[in-house]
Amino acid sequence: MAREYDAQLLESVAVRRARLRESLLWGRARRQLATVDNVKRFAVSVVVTAVLCAGCVGWSFLQKVLSEQRRPQSNTQVVR
Repeated sequence: MAREYDAQLLESVAVRRARLRESLLWGRARRQLATVDNVKRFAVSVVVTAVLCAGCVGWSFLQKVLSEQRRPQSNTQVVR
């Protein structure tokens, strides 16, 4: 029974210290900063995704153009 109380006490002290440390570092605007950080991450991920998609489309276009240039053009005329 005493060990459970000691473990509880140590855990609550650790939580309190962590909260004090966060409040010292971030102040009252901790939640606002977390939201802004998440919005920034989302915006950056959208930009990175758009760049990757544009790169894939460009690569596909380049592959198509190069394959058309490599294919021999046959100039056969139909005789009537």
